Amino acid sequence: MRRAVAGSLAAALLGCCAAAPAASAQEKRPYPWDKRAASATKFARARAGRVDWAVITPDGRVRGSGIHARHRSASVVKAMLLVAYLNHGDVPRRRLRSSEKAFLRPMIVRSDNGAATHTHNIVGNAALRTLSRRVRMKDFATSRSWGSTQISPYDQTRFFYRLDAFVPRRHRGYARALLSNIIGSQRWGLPPAVPKGWRIYFKGGWLPPRVVNQAGLLERGNRHIAIAVFTDGDPSFAYGQKSIQGVAQRLLLRLNDFES
Repeated sequence: MRRAVAGSLAAALLGCCAAAPAASAQEKRPYPWDKRAASATKFARARAGRVDWAVITPDGRVRGSGIHARHRSASVVKAMLLVAYLNHGDVPRRRLRSSEKAFLRPMIVRSDNGAATHTHNIVGNAALRTLSRRVRMKDFATSRSWGSTQISPYDQTRFFYRLDAFVPRRHRGYARALLSNIIGSQRWGLPPAVPKGWRIYFKGGWLPPRVVNQAGLLERGNRHIAIAVFTDGDPSFAYGQKSIQGVAQRLLLRLNDFES
């Protein structure tokens, strides 16, 4: 009887030990950000024109190629105009009026240039510079024309990565609603590369066919990833879109199969 019991215990212990490797094999491994970044850089360098990009990973580390290269913002700066307005005057302490939403929403959701000019006329370049200092941007420079604002991949990833920190608490939901509901015709570049289960808040900008830019924040639970891809010298608008998408796809390849 004792031998039988001892045999059963030994078999049970062996069974537990045998099962352990199988369980650990199912555990997710750390995401290979360095490998993915190298792949994105190789792709970017093979593209026509100039492709500069940056990513801030969930651990807060910045990777990229040409991360401090300055580019004309085109409409990417509209996200900063939105945040600057939400911090303007008494706006942080009250509800937004319907008259304000009438220009803020189209400026972001449809990238309306007239609405952006109206917002810029209200807040001015001083508000953009103040915001850039809060974000601790290194390469930002204003221009007489908001579309010619100078931005870098590094600065815009810093801005999007901590977006909530720069928006008054009262208006965070509104800002997120706008940046997550860009119209379908402008959801090229980053959005098609977003893995299942992640949400994106972003803004694109373009001066076709030469300049095509995009920057945004990806979120899933408490994980955040910010990506900015700026291009110049594109042979076509569609080509620039594909450059942005190609960088993002290489950065996010099989993201959900790993711990990011």
